[in-house]
Amino acid sequence: MTRAVLSLGSNLGDRMATLQGAVDALLAGPDAPRPVAVSPVYETAPVGGPEQGAFLNAVLVVDTRDTPRALLERARAAERDFDRVREVRWGPRTLDVDVIAFGDVRDDDPELTLPHPRAHLRAFVLQPWLDTDPLAQLPGRGPVADLLAEVLASDSGGEQRLRQRTDLRLRLPEEDRS
Repeated sequence: MTRAVLSLGSNLGDRMATLQGAVDALLAGPDAPRPVAVSPVYETAPVGGPEQGAFLNAVLVVDTRDTPRALLERARAAERDFDRVREVRWGPRTLDVDVIAFGDVRDDDPELTLPHPRAHLRAFVLQPWLDTDPLAQLPGRGPVADLLAEVLASDSGGEQRLRQRTDLRLRLPEEDRS
């Protein structure tokens, strides 16, 4: 099994229902990844792209037997389930699922660069990931806590500001059975 980190984001429609649906879809089926942790939900301003509404973001940590490409296809299938359309780079979207890290794999493949090439620059990835694992390491970049501190220290304009939504909580499938 390989530990993988997935970032989830939504800024169109019922954002919370979409994030929960994505968690459910990513963890469905007999060969699905095993959930390790899901982060708190954060509300964040969009980074880059056209003017658009705020995102809800979270991180899902899983143990998987999938290959990196199979996990990417699982992520894309979840996006399709929620009518993700790729028209404008960094534009509004019902669902965005990114493979952030896959074990210690480092790969420059343009289809799936690992770790995610901009993860170390995004508080909306780093903070939720840190919430799930205070000792997390981004392969080739170092401790997630240090990366987050750097991002926040350099954010003079407040573009990386996060607001934890304590009123919202994602559930893992086994929590539904208890």
